[in-house]
Amino acid sequence: MQKDKTNWYASWFNTPYYHILYKDRNHREAALFMNALTNFLKLEKNDSILDLACGKGRHAKYLYKQGFDVTGVDLSEESIAFAKQYEKPRLHFEVHDMCLPYPKKFDAVFNLFTSFGYFEKEEDNLRTIKSVKAELKPNGSAVIDFLNVEFAIKNLVPKEKKKIGDIVFHIEKYVEDGYIIKNINFEDEGKEYHFVERVMALTLEDFQRYFAEANVDLKNVFGDYHLNNFDKNTSERLILIFN
Repeated sequence: MQKDKTNWYASWFNTPYYHILYKDRNHREAALFMNALTNFLKLEKNDSILDLACGKGRHAKYLYKQGFDVTGVDLSEESIAFAKQYEKPRLHFEVHDMCLPYPKKFDAVFNLFTSFGYFEKEEDNLRTIKSVKAELKPNGSAVIDFLNVEFAIKNLVPKEKKKIGDIVFHIEKYVEDGYIIKNINFEDEGKEYHFVERVMALTLEDFQRYFAEANVDLKNVFGDYHLNNFDKNTSERLILIFN
């Protein structure tokens, strides 16, 4: 069985299977969320946006089409190599570690679709937030789109199977040592594969603590992609807007 030996996100995100498993993500919902965010933040055409942990660039490409100057960065070399085929004068992609400040300042920094809390060391969460603050122009705003862990844990499905094409993904979810863990097992072309997703079970209070340490001001908290108010018992998302 082939197993990853580095940080899980560095290996899993670099495989084609990650993109196969999540290929049916809701593009319409993503577009509605981007529209709601950019309108709420009063971003204007040609304003600059950093898409932090952009994957293959689906959000970045949409934001570019809406008239923004977009830079997408991600740790996955394969994802960035794929995204680079879409580059244009105001749409750029680059391999970058989000724990470190990107050497440019933006009107907005977006960290979307639970692309936070992966690290082995908790201090890397704080380093990332400090880096985001350093990437903002004086009146810029940042967004972290995270899952609402209280809701996620309460509604956790311990085991499920997903058949996509010829591959059957066996998925197991559980909570352990402060992480929500997803084990992913499948077979393809006679080989067995095992990958793990681990995301810290960070609450609103955890983020508030990080923000205080990073000297960041939390401005708004929303609970879904329509920017309704956050309720820890019923909201699926934890969307944080800060500067």
